[in-house]
Amino acid sequence: MRVLMLNYEYPPIGGGAAPITRALAEQLARAGHPTDVVTMGYGRLPFHEDRCDGRLRIFRVPALRRSPVRAVTIEMASYLASALPVTLALAARRRYDLIHAHFLMPTGVLAAAVKRATGLPLVVTIHGSDVPGYNPDRFKRGHRLLQPVWKAVVRSADAIISPSAYLRDLLQRGYPAPVARIPYGFTLPASSGVLRRQRILFASRLFPRKGAQFVLDAVAGLDLTGWEVVIAGDGPMLDPLKEQARRLGLDVQFPGFVKGQALQDLYASSAIFVFPSLHDNFPVVLLEALSHGCAIVTNNCTGMPEVVDDAALLVRPHDVAGLRAAIARLMTDEVLRDELGRRARARAAELSWERILEQHLELYSHLIAASQQPIGTAPGAAHPPR
Repeated sequence: MRVLMLNYEYPPIGGGAAPITRALAEQLARAGHPTDVVTMGYGRLPFHEDRCDGRLRIFRVPALRRSPVRAVTIEMASYLASALPVTLALAARRRYDLIHAHFLMPTGVLAAAVKRATGLPLVVTIHGSDVPGYNPDRFKRGHRLLQPVWKAVVRSADAIISPSAYLRDLLQRGYPAPVARIPYGFTLPASSGVLRRQRILFASRLFPRKGAQFVLDAVAGLDLTGWEVVIAGDGPMLDPLKEQARRLGLDVQFPGFVKGQALQDLYASSAIFVFPSLHDNFPVVLLEALSHGCAIVTNNCTGMPEVVDDAALLVRPHDVAGLRAAIARLMTDEVLRDELGRRARARAAELSWERILEQHLELYSHLIAASQQPIGTAPGAAHPPR
């Protein structure tokens, strides 16, 4: 099958949904399903790029984006305006079987317009910020103003995918649409051979809801002799976090935005990974920490427990004392760290792309078959498998 994939963010720009989009596109292409991606341009990135022996084609349209980490509303709107003519031109030349969009907003608006023009079945994967109520600190006003558009996009989708039951339930509180749950896939990295160090690591985009401030408050009450603390990432909280560390008298490393092999080595060489996020769907940073066998501490809310299963210590949101106790327990109990590391690698293996790709292809095939049936036949065939 031939897939048209749409996401306003695609590596090297964007957050957790961007590498998931890339991984799925590459998995499809390597499995023999030609895939075209239309995404947002940034800086000097090329307009057209071929990957996977030409079976994956990436098109980056002009946009007003100024940061590789975060896009604002006007920048997203500029992507929609640029992407629509390019996408329609591609659809006219290529015989796509299906559209797969990532994010109901803004990408779903583009995808719905392309569906109306082409009649192709449409799949939308939700990732978090595109669902009302997910972000406590972003998009509240935008979701209220655009609620009719959001609902129209939900109705236009032939199938909606959610990586977590938490996000599925949140969407269905806003609109009673059927949602298929397919977790994010992950490719286990090869062993880098780096030595595990006594390091407490936090890695994520530095927004308030990600919780790096709680990590600093928690470790401030610990004896860190022989241990190092690293807060990796970039975002609006970077300077406030540096000031917080200074105020608490902590020696913390802030390496900024780390990517590629350097990031993988950082995970692999860290004994403890701490991620006290207040709201997250299926965070990629937890997948990465699992795959490298880190002993993990995370919150027991939203999508985090679904990702880690039994491979982490869970604490309540905002519970700095509980977070401190969990970190202290792991610092002093090497046996527990090793056991959680073993469970972490096993959990990451359960989310292998081989399994997750099969679930996507089953859904795709069902929708394509349903779209080709005469109207009025096979009652219920338009409903994808749950």
